[in-house]
Amino acid sequence: MLVCVSMIACENKQEKAMPSPYPQTAKVDTVDQYFGTNVPDPYRWLENDTTQQTADWVKAQNEVTFGYLKNIPYRDLLKQRLEKIFNYERLSAPFQEGEFYYFYKNDGLQNQSVLYRKRGENGTPEVFIDPNKFRADGTISLAGLNFSKDGSLATYRISKGGADWTDAIVIRTLDKSIVEDTLKNIKFSGIAWKGNEGFYYSTYDKPKGSQLSEKTQYHKLYYHKLGTKQNQDVLIFGGEKTPRRYIGAYLTEDEKYLVITASTSTTGNELYIQDLAKPNNPIVPIVTNFDNDHYVLANEGTKLYIHTNLNAPNNRLVVTDFAKPTTDTWKDLIAETESVLNTSTGGGKIFANYLVDVKTVIKQYDMSGKLEREVQLPGIGTAGGFGGKIEDKNLYYTFTSFTYPSTIFKYDIASGKSDLYEKPKVDFDPEAYETKQVFYTSKDGTKVPMFIVHKKGIELNGKNPTMLYGYGGFSVSLQPSFSTSRIVWLENGGIYAQPNLRGGGEYGEKWHQAGTKMNKQNVFDDFIAAAEYLIKEKYTSSDYLAISGGSNGGLLVGATMTQRPDLMKVAFPAVGVMDMLRYHKFTAGAGWAYDYGTADDSKEMFEYLYKYSPVHALKPGTKYPATMVTTADHDDRVVPAHSFKFAATLQENHVGENPVLIRIETNAGHGAGTPVSKTIEQVADQYSFAWYNMGVVPPIAKGKM
Repeated sequence: MLVCVSMIACENKQEKAMPSPYPQTAKVDTVDQYFGTNVPDPYRWLENDTTQQTADWVKAQNEVTFGYLKNIPYRDLLKQRLEKIFNYERLSAPFQEGEFYYFYKNDGLQNQSVLYRKRGENGTPEVFIDPNKFRADGTISLAGLNFSKDGSLATYRISKGGADWTDAIVIRTLDKSIVEDTLKNIKFSGIAWKGNEGFYYSTYDKPKGSQLSEKTQYHKLYYHKLGTKQNQDVLIFGGEKTPRRYIGAYLTEDEKYLVITASTSTTGNELYIQDLAKPNNPIVPIVTNFDNDHYVLANEGTKLYIHTNLNAPNNRLVVTDFAKPTTDTWKDLIAETESVLNTSTGGGKIFANYLVDVKTVIKQYDMSGKLEREVQLPGIGTAGGFGGKIEDKNLYYTFTSFTYPSTIFKYDIASGKSDLYEKPKVDFDPEAYETKQVFYTSKDGTKVPMFIVHKKGIELNGKNPTMLYGYGGFSVSLQPSFSTSRIVWLENGGIYAQPNLRGGGEYGEKWHQAGTKMNKQNVFDDFIAAAEYLIKEKYTSSDYLAISGGSNGGLLVGATMTQRPDLMKVAFPAVGVMDMLRYHKFTAGAGWAYDYGTADDSKEMFEYLYKYSPVHALKPGTKYPATMVTTADHDDRVVPAHSFKFAATLQENHVGENPVLIRIETNAGHGAGTPVSKTIEQVADQYSFAWYNMGVVPPIAKGKM
């Protein structure tokens, strides 16, 4: 293995270490047939996450990957810089429960943020829950927290190794004493308290096989009465009578109504409501199909405020009455506009959060729908947190952008005045950077927006290391936001580019639909066009371009690098959906069919998926970009088998000197709850891998920072 003996040698010769020989991955004679087409799946055995054979493969791959990474000369310097820049105090906006104000704080390098509280706004802070004490390495995290209406009781949930499966612990908030036995195996659920008597939660039956990979098909909504055993909990909705894949529940603020949402996929839901005045009141249907998205925002007595995209792809807010809540009675309160609408309430007001070309605009309405003002935000970026209780006089919101760290403001509802509440002190100069938004043309002529961030005065010579990050799915909107780790990329001369691809929610449901099922190729075309724009405008070139994305974004990277391996130098597919023929057979994967379709739907759908499925699109004898696939052994959202099979197939088919590696995080999940120490290690490995394979020695390695 070649190792540079000095930084000068590295800079002058651009010699790179080569990875050790890739582990030999055994192949099996597994073949599936789809509509008369035989599809081999030689690495099917890697789907079994409980075998020693899979564990040995993971260990062998990590040995090769980390053996390669440790020979990158500036990797440790990069890690040190990341530790330094991460080491600043980070706070969340406070929220009131009972007589206490609660807030999260991280001193800097704590693996998990600590939950504090103070009595009244000006009280002395005290630790309420410190997740760092759950486990020394920070791999058990706080996954959720819900208070009873009077704030005297709380349920907090913990996740082990980043898993979606959680346990729930009930405590008295005054002395933090545990009330009863821990509730086990809760997944994809909030906690909805009903007075101090008990609460609603949702979960699946515990899998008989692997809890990490076995399919979770039917969600069930339960009511847990405080002081009783979990096996005595009452089934409220779901199960055999009403089988649904996802069920959520919450109470209106006055606790008059229970609201139930039910769906079979990640888009479109039924809506139900129950008057809780009497124990046996019926659950009343409001919407009984999965064609659109809806939720009950608030109520005033029997008057219901419903947020919906029915007949309004960009969303609207309607009102109706509990006596007859069906869609034929709905009346617009805030009508649909050209900008995507999200709504929240606080202090007896409605806050309309509009997405205008991917930037936040906030408007305040009274409960009758009268516009009172547009909230003056600190700048162009992303604002969130305009929500609170009906009696609140003030709200706390956060504002952020690419070079504007998340800053908390206190908002006076009556006057509309915002005051700075907490601004973090980050070790960087925001004035040294600039952000621009461009609109480029995709393959079919569609105009797509993209944010580009870099140091001021950068030379557009085609040689700037560029990180192109995308997602493009599930109506997720990628808005401007601050990333501590991204600053290290930018301060070393890198460019960060973030396009808003079709499939996302930036322009409402039509934009989302344009990137689903048989339109999914539009997403990849948009991403490819973004790369071509950056190259054409001399921001970068193929030799200095890295593409990155996680989960559905991992699929995006996998599809892009297999369709255009010549376009980029480096690829980072993270926790990606890589086997499009079998994704729906694991955990909650079947719920993604609205966006993807499945290979079982039709011959046409199978052929479409088969063509772009990253695992199946890899071709023998092809030179692929330097690739570091990343996943985690406890990912029960997108099972690691996707990445395992993709990496094994990539190593089998790839030719050339570019390393094609897989980095498998242990005792970690899909991303939520990742300890700060692991985040720093992951980012250091990603950035150093990118620069090293671009042949770039970053300024940090030359002592020029």
